Amino acid sequence: MPLYSYHCQECDKDSELLMGSSDNAVCPACGSMRMDRMPSRIAPEGKSRAIIKSARAQAAREGHMSNYSRSERGG
Repeated sequence: MPLYSYHCQECDKDSELLMGSSDNAVCPACGSMRMDRMPSRIAPEGKSRAIIKSARAQAAREGHMSNYSRSERGG
């Protein structure tokens, strides 16, 4: 599933959500479905490894493995 950026019209918060093709975006802050998809940003050339390392460190701090492949998760 791709990661999309959304802006909530109700609470004015921005969120990044993993969305399937038939999913409807729901604001994680207020539960509203009045979400606008924002244009995607392209990762700067040569910085992808640093971005991945940062995302994995955050995932580890939060106690989940969403930024790791199935083989890296051990299952």
